[in-house]
Formats: sequence, C-alpha cells, structure tokens
Amino acid sequence: MLLIALAVVIAYPVVLAFRIWHQSRVDEVRRADAIVVLGAAQYDGDPSPVFKARLDQAEYLYSEDLAPRIVVTGGRREGDRFSESEVGRAYLTQRGVPPEVILGEDEGTTTIESLTNVHDMAADAGIDTVLLVSDPLHSERIKAIATDLGFDEAYASWTSYTRLNRSRGTKLNELFHEVGALAAYEVLGR
Repeated sequence: MLLIALAVVIAYPVVLAFRIWHQSRVDEVRRADAIVVLGAAQYDGDPSPVFKARLDQAEYLYSEDLAPRIVVTGGRREGDRFSESEVGRAYLTQRGVPPEVILGEDEGTTTIESLTNVHDMAADAGIDTVLLVSDPLHSERIKAIATDLGFDEAYASWTSYTRLNRSRGTKLNELFHEVGALAAYEVLGR
C-alpha cells in the first residue's frame, strides 16, 4: 500500500508537468465570443513586458476578427494607482482597439479570482466561449479553470517565449510553479 501511495505522489506531478508542457506547445487560435487577457504586472500605468506581450497577442487576435470583444483582467496590488485592467484597456485603446469592445475585470488579484469574475460578467455580455491569452505554461491551468467555471468552450492562445526572452532556467521555474498551482487547484480547488 505504501508503494502505491508513493507511486501516486511521484506520478501525479509528472503527469501534471506533461499536461502543462503539452498545452504550452498548442496555440489554439480560433473564433470565440471574447478574448480574455490574463493580467500581469504594471508599473504605474505602463504594462510590464509580460503584460505587454499578452496585450499585443490579444490585439493581434482581435485584428484577425477572432472575437468581437476583449476582456482585460487584473486588479490593483497594494500601493498601485492603477489596476492591471485599466492599464490593459488604455494600452489597447492607444493601439487602435475601439474602447467600446473592451470590457474590464478589475477586482481579481489571482487567476481564479479574475476568471471567476469574468464568468460572472459573461452571461450579461453574451460570452459563452473564450480565447484565453497568457503565457504558454499558464495555459493548461487557465483552460481548466475556465472550463470548470462553465464556459461552453475555452481555448488558449499564448504569447511567444521568444518574444518574452525567457531563459531555460526561468521556464523551468515557471513549470515548477505551474505544477504546484495546478495541483493546488485540482486537489484543493484554489
């Protein structure tokens, strides 16, 4: 019995790592009711390089007519003057995206909070399917959360690691983080 438990404890993270890695290699570009950009750091009104890459990907997907709306997510951290959502909206508007097609979720400070809030606003906005934009290794978890929340379809279109200029060490650290985060979500629901 102990060997079985040990095998499960070892195998589960390996399976999660494989799922995360596999999803990070599949860009699921397709039509949806909305493009949802997961927030990332902003610096006093300017998007961080990671957030900018996500917003640029959302702008590209919108320009390809893959969704009629963009939802930008992310609240404020302590001491912030702007929410990630506000910064995302301003950035996209400056890049020519019509402000009337941009919806904002500005309360979430975690992935699950942001996606829950997006789901809560989705019914009123006629959003049943989402094209989620984040980093490649984040894609498996955001798809799982969106599906569990009840979106009819959830797809992931990620920003390129080439564009983000991430080292192998950084990507490995992100993979370990995502394995832990996905395990916490699947086992503990958070």
